[in-house]
Order: sequence, then C-alpha cells, then structure tokens
Amino acid sequence: MKKSALMLLILAPVIAWAGPAEDVIAITKAQWAAEMAGADVDVIMKDVADDYTEFNAATPTRIDGRALANRLLGADMQADGDLVAAEMANPKVQVYGDTAILTYNFLGKFKTPEKTVENFFAKSTRVYVKQGRGWKLVHANFAALTPTEN
Repeated sequence: MKKSALMLLILAPVIAWAGPAEDVIAITKAQWAAEMAGADVDVIMKDVADDYTEFNAATPTRIDGRALANRLLGADMQADGDLVAAEMANPKVQVYGDTAILTYNFLGKFKTPEKTVENFFAKSTRVYVKQGRGWKLVHANFAALTPTEN
C-alpha cells in the first residue's frame, strides 16, 4: 500500500468529524438554507430542542418552547417575507463539554410581501447542547441592528 493511501485511511476518521465548532456553524447555516428553500417549519426547526427559549427584537417577552417558536416562525414567514440571503460574520464558538455557544453577526436580506428586498443585521447568540449523537439548539438571542450613517 502506498504511503499516501495509508495516511488517508488513518486520517479519514479525523477528516470526517469536523468538531463541535464546525458542527454548530453548519447546523445554523443549514437552517438558513432550509428557510431560503421554502422548507416546512418542522424541517427548518429540526435541530431545535423541545424546551428551546429565544429572545428577539420582534417579541416583547421570551419565547418558551419549540412549539411556540414553530408557530411564530410560520406566521413570520407568511407575514414578513422570505429570507433570500444569509451570511455569518465574525463567528466564534466556545465549547464547554456538551455545550457550545455560537456568537456572530447576522447579515441578511429579506424579500418583503411587496417584493422589495431589505437588509437585516443582528448580533446573534445561539446555545447548543449535545443530545444523543447530535447538537440541539436550546437558546437563542437575536438583537436586531440598524446600521449607523457616517
């Protein structure tokens, strides 16, 4: 067996497992992709824990539970328009055992019901917990930003 083939066999398990930081970033981006593809709310929220909580700029109180988050997301998707682009700037993941905290700046574009495209910016925190073989989103805090003029 050639040395390069042997190294690939040895490294394959390491390459296949990206690690918690890459996993939670990938889960977040997959959620955005599902939303942009027009997927059902249950598909978009598949990696969200049943006891999920959320703070956001649109809701005056904490959202408690995946079921409520699903209903509100479904209503938002019908009323507010569609996510057409999403980018994660400055991502940082802090891992503490079975907990991973992802912070980033969200840069997005939404198509309104009137068919105009609007920018949306936020400071975001997502807390993931390892449950079974995968990561589940247990808490999020989305703080909307308005760009300042120079």
